[in-house]
Amino acid sequence: MTGIALSSRTGRFVITAAALGSGMAMLDATVVNVALVRIGADLHASLADLQWISNGYLLSLASLILLGGSLGDRFGRRRVFVVGVIWFALASAACGVAQSPAQLIAGRVLQGVGGALLTPGSLAMIQATFRPADRARAIGTWSGLGGIAATLGPFVGGWLVQYASWRWAFLLNIPLAILTVVIAQATVPETRDEQADHSFDVIGAALATLALASSTFALIQHESLGPALTVDVLAAGLAIGALFITVERTGHHPMVQPSLFTSRQFSAANGMTLLVYASLGAVFFFLTLQLQTVLGYGPLQAGLSSLPVTVLMLLLAARGGELGARIGPRLPMTVGPLVCAVGATLLTGVGAGSSYWLGVLPGISIFGLGLCLLVAPLTATVLGAAPDRYAGVASGVNNALSRAGSLLAVAALPAVVGLSGADYARAEAFSGAYVRAMWICAVLLATGGAVSWALIRNPDRTRNPSTG
Repeated sequence: MTGIALSSRTGRFVITAAALGSGMAMLDATVVNVALVRIGADLHASLADLQWISNGYLLSLASLILLGGSLGDRFGRRRVFVVGVIWFALASAACGVAQSPAQLIAGRVLQGVGGALLTPGSLAMIQATFRPADRARAIGTWSGLGGIAATLGPFVGGWLVQYASWRWAFLLNIPLAILTVVIAQATVPETRDEQADHSFDVIGAALATLALASSTFALIQHESLGPALTVDVLAAGLAIGALFITVERTGHHPMVQPSLFTSRQFSAANGMTLLVYASLGAVFFFLTLQLQTVLGYGPLQAGLSSLPVTVLMLLLAARGGELGARIGPRLPMTVGPLVCAVGATLLTGVGAGSSYWLGVLPGISIFGLGLCLLVAPLTATVLGAAPDRYAGVASGVNNALSRAGSLLAVAALPAVVGLSGADYARAEAFSGAYVRAMWICAVLLATGGAVSWALIRNPDRTRNPSTG
């Protein structure tokens, strides 16, 4: 079903259901950052445990999100979305009652499976149901609401962690999931790719999981593995990744249609996604720990520190989508990451004795402005470069790369900047590493802007998106 107007009652419900579902997953991801210090103390976790608590979710999400998008295209985007929401809620309950780091990591991995089903479906429902004239604004509204959920996470999580328990940061997902399922089932029209077959790329899904799992394991466990074995495991992950690409290019029923990557627009936008979201995940991971470990913030204070991003996304994200639709995506996708890079550079000054108003607020506000410029045009560009029948797969590719970027950054950067063991709880060890991490993030963001300027083209300059 296509052609729904954004201003219609059905259109508003589609946006609400999609934003609630994807927002629940985003909220959970950012809540965990605020809760990490308390989780570590309560469960006697090491830095590697905390990395796995963060990355266990991202690992299964990034590995399976392509399959989730493909399942939605084949069996119904709403149906797979609803299954994902229910799965996510049950896994959240398991996280909420975990009694050890291993149990919590297992629950987080299960959460990622649910996220892999619901996340691409939330965006594919929008792309497949709204009329073309309303899609850019609908995506902007969706990304704005999702961004609000992501940045409300530290605030909500901080309040729950400080005044109740970190466990409630997970249990909160259960009522949100119930509301999402009720709205989706009652109001969202079902859509699917009528030309799709019903075969599953089990080998591709397994290879994607193994490639990311082995690479992540090597990066996080490098200290216990030792240099030689770390290199061997990392090389094995890269080799499995290359095999995954070969299987997808030559298989009869791939999760990812190789034809999508013949579009330079699609490939460039996804390359930029990998760079930008690696930086985004690392900035919030390191900043939240810096505020608590070095500046002595409580969980609630640390959560409130990112409130300017929430406000900016609420006010400006949809406008960013409109701007991209009016002038084309190239300029917003170039300037947005560069503005974020300026924000990350300013955040390098956050250290012992910094005030919030002069130390944190300028950098986090500028970072938020950059996100408002780039998020909606980036998403619209990825989907606009793919045929509508592949909306779920295109969304899955983009989401997989954004999560993989965050996953690899959070796995690799602590080792790159010299952190290990319980360093996350020692101010003298963490502060210098934090500064180095922020500079690396700024460089990655600037590189993302350069990629957009060099390779992204506005629609009126791209006669045939399928060929780039």
